[in-house]
Amino acid sequence: MKEASTPKLSQQGCRQRQARLQTYLHEQNLDAVLFTNRHYVYWLTGYWHEQILTPTAALFSADGTTLLVTHYPEPDAPAVDEILSFEPQKLCTLVENLDEALCKPLTPRLKGLKRLGTDGTARPWITHNVEWVDISTDFQYLRRSKDEDEVNAIRFTIQGADAVYNKAREILRPGISEIELYAQLQATAIEACGELLSGWGNDFQSGTPGGLARQRNAQAGELVPFDIGVGVRGYRSDLCRTFSVADQVSDLQLKAHARVVNMLEQIETTIRPGESCRALFEAIESQLDGWNGDQFKHHLGHGIGLDPHEVPRINPCYNDHFQVGDVIAVEPGIYGDDLNAGIRLEQNYLVTDSGVERLSNFPLDL
Repeated sequence: MKEASTPKLSQQGCRQRQARLQTYLHEQNLDAVLFTNRHYVYWLTGYWHEQILTPTAALFSADGTTLLVTHYPEPDAPAVDEILSFEPQKLCTLVENLDEALCKPLTPRLKGLKRLGTDGTARPWITHNVEWVDISTDFQYLRRSKDEDEVNAIRFTIQGADAVYNKAREILRPGISEIELYAQLQATAIEACGELLSGWGNDFQSGTPGGLARQRNAQAGELVPFDIGVGVRGYRSDLCRTFSVADQVSDLQLKAHARVVNMLEQIETTIRPGESCRALFEAIESQLDGWNGDQFKHHLGHGIGLDPHEVPRINPCYNDHFQVGDVIAVEPGIYGDDLNAGIRLEQNYLVTDSGVERLSNFPLDL
């Protein structure tokens, strides 16, 4: 397999995101924001902390300066103004309190701050007399519109998912265990992407609407609604394809499949900036739920990026609207015992001025 070349976030893109964040800090009267989620640190600085056993942090101040804390001596950090280091281990044994080790060099930099934003992992014991403000919800909207380097990162993860689905078609046969499927598909994703994954999932069960892999063998005639999320350096795709075990497809399964394909075609021509996500959900649900006595029983989709689910939410429990720059996963489905699981098909799109650009192109065939 050809060695992959992972696209990196650009210095220009990071600086643009820092400028948006600086405006937000001034609007919210925040002195700084502290990120300890390595995905968010990457978004801000372009530094990817690959070692999951140890933490990292980025402190972004209202004056526009970015401080990175890591234990790597020469980190690849294109959009950082200052780097502080900490020791996470003693002779290769990790210290007991890694958070304390991480925050020790940070503490002097927090003196004098009054209001400090956080990504939801506030550490009030670091310093006294600081008001900690959870900006998790606001941050979803702040990074909602994806920059060009972010879209390129997501495109790369979609290529990884394509490799996974090619492998799934090759090995899915009666008698293969879901655990073996899971292992082989994950290995394929890692090889295709050329580095360890930052995210992986989600559905690998045969004969059910979805779920984690089990010690169970696939049976002829069952459907497998694979839902594959390949994550690389925080960014991730979210793509579903439904495959038939042993190519034994019933007439009813074919009819349900055609129905879901038709819904995707309708969705592609419907989404426009400013359109209601809730209205789209309701329009599709009305055509799927109850069809032939079967069900459509989940959201229609959501934004993707650094988190598995982001805004906008194509879900009647929210009142979001599409906007330019959204990268979304849309996943109509229909389920019932008579289908031997169900059909779910998912595409990833970039919302543009004129509609959507489909980012995913793997065939939808059963």
